[in-house]
Amino acid sequence: MTSAHHRTPDWLLERIALGELPPAELAAARARLAEEPDGPARLAALESDTRATLEALPPARVVREVEARAARQDAPRPAFRLSPAWGLVPALAAVALVMVVLPSSETGHGTAPGDTREVTRIKGLAPQLVIHRQSAARPERLADGAAAAAGDVVQVAYIASGRSHGVIVSLDGNGAVTLHAPDEGSRSMALVPSGTQVLPRAYELDDAPGFERFFFVSSDAPFDVAVVLAAAEALAGNPDASSAPLSLPENLTQASLTLEKHE
Repeated sequence: MTSAHHRTPDWLLERIALGELPPAELAAARARLAEEPDGPARLAALESDTRATLEALPPARVVREVEARAARQDAPRPAFRLSPAWGLVPALAAVALVMVVLPSSETGHGTAPGDTREVTRIKGLAPQLVIHRQSAARPERLADGAAAAAGDVVQVAYIASGRSHGVIVSLDGNGAVTLHAPDEGSRSMALVPSGTQVLPRAYELDDAPGFERFFFVSSDAPFDVAVVLAAAEALAGNPDASSAPLSLPENLTQASLTLEKHE
């Protein structure tokens, strides 16, 4: 019998639901979960909540970048594009954190000397982006390098894995940079440290050629949005913009996901 002490933690349950473990590890985790009294029910509830959140987004909340860009054609081109009202809403039930007390040499950035607070981390996991394409049937999760086309409506989400602040931007084949989050201000947004957190507006891909690449930049402390925008603008002129990393300070962690645009 599985004791409460060995109950699959929520963060691992989410990885099982998303299929984000190596095949052998995923199979073993699913087997252990199946032996828990409430394991299958917990997994089913989590998957149902995720689908419901993505499917409930009304068309009125879809950001139509094609129209937005057309409206901007008569105005001077700014250094970057802003997409309005990109706040945060949780998509899943609250997910427990694994609390790890790090040695002093690994204290998170922004921790003052003598500060004895624990630094929260989801052990072994890195921040990442999660993107789904909306469809009539059900949301389709897109992997890095997935094929996409103009008119596709995608829903962007992040997994902070314990980081406290972040910025989400995208870069397309025309070299245009869009800020998705935060929705206002010059500083990074406060992140929900665990779980998959879905941005409240979907994003419609326009006819920019080649690719659409999303970046999630995170840190343990607040940082300037301008740092990320400048790095994205610099990368926009690089022939390897669809694959090269952003040039960022060492205290910032980046994750990206590229959608390959096809005619």
